[in-house]
Amino acid sequence: MRTHLAALLALMVLTGCAVGSGAVVKGAGPDDLLKLREGPGLNHKIIVGLPDGTPLTRQNCVTNEGKVWCKVALTDRPGVSGYVSADYLAPR
Repeated sequence: MRTHLAALLALMVLTGCAVGSGAVVKGAGPDDLLKLREGPGLNHKIIVGLPDGTPLTRQNCVTNEGKVWCKVALTDRPGVSGYVSADYLAPR
């Protein structure tokens, strides 16, 4: 059990998913937006598109179909929250 917990914590650190930490959108590209979704997965409704550099606050991360999704809130508008792919988050 400890090995599994240690592996999960290591994954969270590597993907930048420490709860309550700051992050920014990175890697969406100059002509694209990262989709903030209602749930953790591509099948969930898009709330809004986020450009690179958007400051976020992480709340928690989950794995869905082999992909890590982090629940985040907009730093400037904490009432707006949803899930984004951890692949597009960088530490702030």
